[in-house]
Amino acid sequence: MGNRVKIGLILTIVLLAAVLATVWVIAFSQPQYPFFRERPQPPGGFVAGDLEFFYDAFAIISTINIALLLVLTLFYVNVYLKTHSTFTVGLVIFALVFLVKDLTSSPLLTSFLGYSAYGLGPFALLPGLFECFALSVLLYLSYRY
Repeated sequence: MGNRVKIGLILTIVLLAAVLATVWVIAFSQPQYPFFRERPQPPGGFVAGDLEFFYDAFAIISTINIALLLVLTLFYVNVYLKTHSTFTVGLVIFALVFLVKDLTSSPLLTSFLGYSAYGLGPFALLPGLFECFALSVLLYLSYRY
């Protein structure tokens, strides 16, 4: 399979996923489906099913992810300065985009700006925990090889 066919297949799959997600959101955002409707602000105090532990742990994990991404970015910039490889430029961009994502989703930053998440329970913590594991593996492999 040629490179153009592979790129075309990848773009087709991504476009199909985007179209399906768009159709799903439009179909289920109707009034009879409450999934995407605006939710009211949480009441003051305790929210049932929500534990502050998850948000505190996510703040710590988010900060670890930011530190890992800073180290990875510096590592990849150093590799690029030595090799001038376009693949390494892609890794720098990858690390920088994830760094911006983690900075903007950090509970420390969002709470400083007056926003807060609620009602997520363990789902506030799990994505950051999995990302932390993946970044640790990536950092280990980057330094090892």
